[in-house]
Amino acid sequence: SLGGARYAFQRPVEFRMYLYAATIFTSSFLLFLIQPILAKQILPWFGGSAAVWTTCLVFFQFVLLFGYTYADWTTRKLAPKHQATLHVALLLASLALLPVLPDPGWKPLGSEDPGLRILGLLTATIGLPYFLLSTTGPLVQAWFARTFAQGTPYRLFALSNLASMLALIAYPIAVEPWISSLAQGRVWSLAYALFVALCAAAAWRGARAARVNETRSDAASPPLKKGGEGGFADIGAERKSPPAPLYQRGEEIPPASTQRLAWFVFAATGSFLLLAITNYVCMNIAAIPFLWVAPLSLYLLSFILCFDGKGWYRRGLFMFFAGAMLIAMAGLMTSSKLTLDLKVLVPVYLAGLFICCMFCHGELAATKPAPRYLTSFYLMISLGGAMGALLVGVIAPYVLPGYYELGGGLLVVALLLLIRLRNDALPYKIAGLIVLGSVAYAGYYQIDHYATETRVMKRNFYGSLRTWDTEIGDEPVRKFVHGAILHGQQFLAPERRREPTTYYSEASGVGRILSVLDKPGRRVGVIGLGAGTLAAYGRSGDYFRIYEINPLVIGIAETEFSYLKDSGARVETVLGDARLNLEREAGQKLDLLVIDAFSGDAIPVHLITREAVAVYRRHLVPGGVLAFHVTNRYLDLAPVVKQIADGHGLASVLVSDNPMGEDAEAYSRTDWVLVSADRELLQRDEIQHAAAPIASHPDWRLWTDDFNNLFQILK
Repeated sequence: SLGGARYAFQRPVEFRMYLYAATIFTSSFLLFLIQPILAKQILPWFGGSAAVWTTCLVFFQFVLLFGYTYADWTTRKLAPKHQATLHVALLLASLALLPVLPDPGWKPLGSEDPGLRILGLLTATIGLPYFLLSTTGPLVQAWFARTFAQGTPYRLFALSNLASMLALIAYPIAVEPWISSLAQGRVWSLAYALFVALCAAAAWRGARAARVNETRSDAASPPLKKGGEGGFADIGAERKSPPAPLYQRGEEIPPASTQRLAWFVFAATGSFLLLAITNYVCMNIAAIPFLWVAPLSLYLLSFILCFDGKGWYRRGLFMFFAGAMLIAMAGLMTSSKLTLDLKVLVPVYLAGLFICCMFCHGELAATKPAPRYLTSFYLMISLGGAMGALLVGVIAPYVLPGYYELGGGLLVVALLLLIRLRNDALPYKIAGLIVLGSVAYAGYYQIDHYATETRVMKRNFYGSLRTWDTEIGDEPVRKFVHGAILHGQQFLAPERRREPTTYYSEASGVGRILSVLDKPGRRVGVIGLGAGTLAAYGRSGDYFRIYEINPLVIGIAETEFSYLKDSGARVETVLGDARLNLEREAGQKLDLLVIDAFSGDAIPVHLITREAVAVYRRHLVPGGVLAFHVTNRYLDLAPVVKQIADGHGLASVLVSDNPMGEDAEAYSRTDWVLVSADRELLQRDEIQHAAAPIASHPDWRLWTDDFNNLFQILK
């Protein structure tokens, strides 16, 4: 009889534990799954820029901050019953926003600030549901602490980060390759409705348990001590392992202001590095979900390991690794040869991000307060995370002329390491100074290198642009770089300045098709301006219509290069995303449409889909040609174009050119896929002389506006 009574008492206790765990796991899984889902859906609307993901992260970090603020305020100011009533009401109201699919009315016209447009779009689409998901972690842990006085709510924090990481890993492996973007939004919305039910039940159970505990409790709360421990002063404590958290020492000491500042700085530094490294990698490769979720997964993994409570974080060990990785990343910043080496760049920066985040988050976990202060603890972590994201995603593009924030983030980590070593033996301090000096030199080298060579350096949402003068042999030449990718160059000597260079030589695919289309009054469309090099092919009577999304590029092409003004053709530039402009315009009757827009080192995905080609064909004359620039170090895009062409019943041919010897400096290795309904045109000797076979992949799914898989075409 007594055993049955004990079992009956334990069942509701176990149910509440499982309910809290299920609620926090579901919320965290959905919280991070929606990030790549929405970012990928709106990526085509903003030119496929890597900054789209960065701006999304800024939004998510700030909504997370608002969610933690709400959790802290309601936990401190509202009675458990009133808190539950308010929260359930908001949960039910959020169901009215389902399904979470972005409204096409948010597509930009071209003149708006893209960052503000993205923030407004995300607020209207996912604002309230994401806000409520972000409140769940600290709220459920607070409810758990009220229900189970002897429990450890910080294990739920590790569980929430585990769910978040699983969601991010699942997206490029189990979601993106198999489920269309539209279906992703709908399935997520159904799962969110399930979360609403779980969270509402947890809220009421938590309020009820709090009321029961208050009734049963007849013991006074232990007196609180004044002051606090930790902060930056505590960073110099024993080097081998962090001190036990305050609440594990049986103390409930209110955190001091220095401790709160330390929480803020360590959280901000980790978030800053996350966005800076993600942005750097995506700008130099491509804005693909895999390169979004890999850094974010490592960032979350560091939280999981540091807050799991099993002692994964060892100060001495991770400080040594952090110093080594800081020197390695600083070395990459000063090496022009390794900057674009995928096999070196990605592993080094991802490993460096993980190690540095382990250091930052390990120091957070070492000074976490008693459970009664956990909502304010998470609030400071969230505030720091939001500030780090704001600095990289919003402030840096409009304040810094070049991409300097990565070096700044590494410098802050080096400073924190040195502060941590201030009470250690002299050899450790010297090692810290060496690390700091190496990182500082790398930052100085980058700034000085750009300042010495650069004529013009500008930056906005779409990236950093730079021009400088140099020589090829004895010939003066001006180069134009977007990030680390060459976007054009021009000989400065009057007798050679109208000569097309880089990817547009007469031997390239686009040069060959222009020689084949040898007729008066050619009409040519170009997506992507660069230095304006293709205008060099313009002759009297020709018309060139060039689409460019970045206003800074237009300004640089017009003032730093003379291709546009020297062209014999009538040249018009159109500001805004080319795909959106072409959808709105009447047919242009083009003989040739060149798709040459690049984000990082790849064509934005929305310009290479079945629906995009249908839009292009509407602007071509019968037998007109599409020329896709698919030159890429990392992505094999030619089979994708061929499959789309086959789906439209069009012929396609790959034209490759690899200049050798002296020409290699003036002309770049290129791959162009030419697509046309006129099969005989593509059989001309000028084309076939440089033609190469395109591999067939019948198992690949056709790329559409609703589906693509960049991970599949990685070389």
